[in-house]
Amino acid sequence: MKYNNNDLFSDAGKPANVAQSSISVSELNRRVKGVIEANFSLSWVRGELSNVMRAASGHWYFSLKDDAAQVRCVMFKSRADAVSFTPENGLSVEVRGLPSLYEARGEFQLGVEGMRRAGLGALFEAYERLKRKLALEGFFDADRKRALPEFPRVIGIVTSLKAAALRDVLATLKRRAPMISIIIYPTAVQGADAPREIVNAINAVNKRNEIDALLVCRGGGAMEDLWAFNDEGVARAMYRLQGETDIVVVSAIGHETDFTICDFVADMRAPTPTAGAELLSPDSPELLAQLTLKRAALKRSILRNLEMKQQRLDFAARALLSPQERLRQAGERLLQHQQRLIRAHNSAQQRRRDSLSALRLRTLRAPFNVAAYRRDLAAQMLALQRFTTNMLAKHRTKLDQQLHALTLLNPENVLTRGYAIVRLADRQVLTSIANVRLDDVLTIRFNDGEANARVTETLPNLVAKD
Repeated sequence: MKYNNNDLFSDAGKPANVAQSSISVSELNRRVKGVIEANFSLSWVRGELSNVMRAASGHWYFSLKDDAAQVRCVMFKSRADAVSFTPENGLSVEVRGLPSLYEARGEFQLGVEGMRRAGLGALFEAYERLKRKLALEGFFDADRKRALPEFPRVIGIVTSLKAAALRDVLATLKRRAPMISIIIYPTAVQGADAPREIVNAINAVNKRNEIDALLVCRGGGAMEDLWAFNDEGVARAMYRLQGETDIVVVSAIGHETDFTICDFVADMRAPTPTAGAELLSPDSPELLAQLTLKRAALKRSILRNLEMKQQRLDFAARALLSPQERLRQAGERLLQHQQRLIRAHNSAQQRRRDSLSALRLRTLRAPFNVAAYRRDLAAQMLALQRFTTNMLAKHRTKLDQQLHALTLLNPENVLTRGYAIVRLADRQVLTSIANVRLDDVLTIRFNDGEANARVTETLPNLVAKD
């Protein structure tokens, strides 16, 4: 970082001529500001805050000092809003800023881009070292992370009983999914003993293995406030829990801009504790709406199926014939066969008669040989008799078969084997005990007569089932 007076008082890098005209104060300050900003970069500066003032515009104005010097600083609203604490006089901080010059007053100042409490630099370096170490060991590998359970039955919470974040989480779970059981594993979330207590709580979750998902949470704070969740022991306890159980771990620590080692080890990171509760809990009103839609769709499907089955039943009922109708149709077919047999027999007889008449006519015309004609006539008569006998036997056999079939189809034949036909008073045949009522008068038909009976008791359970 070298410069000379020519950088400030010459044009185009040339030495200034004594005879040249003078420059204005504004030009002087502008050139000085350019030299300063061109030769310095953003860097961290440590000191104590004093003369802290927050303007109505949201900008911060303050001085940063040590035992030997001080410098004026300005931090604009867009940068100040990102600071996690409120600057106060006497507070030791580290600011990341760029030296500059306020041209209007010619005052040297530091334009601050970021601010943290003093000592956080060492914490951040320790945080980065542990992060790199665990990453090399595979703690953050994406392929080992598991999906959140869709409908967890029991959710565990590792946090402080006094934390406001716990109240927010419980309120969110009660609103979204009141049916989920909750188990709290209380622990400190800040202080020297917090890492040990958090490890003990996670180990208890591992040992008891009684939950479906674990929410590790606490509210926002400065980096040192969240430091318990950057502890290596806590990270290893969480990693061990994931490897030895099916419990899914959600980390919800601090605000959306806060990141801890636990966030990287967990199966999923939530920006806030409330968001973590929302990730783990199904929205009950939405589930009810979905169930309503599915129930309506199922009802429509059932009704369509019933309508189709009813149509098939109607078609089958129209095609189904009662035993009486089947007997009537079989009788009609038998009558048709009988008529066809009679017509066939009569036709054969007529053909024989016609043949005999023709033979008689030829006999009358031919030379009369009584003996020959008698022999021929006898042969014809014998052939006619055999044909007629065969035809009658064939049709009688077929007729017997039809009669036998009709006999088998007659439902009243079973009465001879000890069965009976039970009818109601309106002569309706009973086929199920479901149609029987107390005090009904039943007509029971046996093989050789009928009898009446009155129903005094029904015993459907006596029906044997395979």
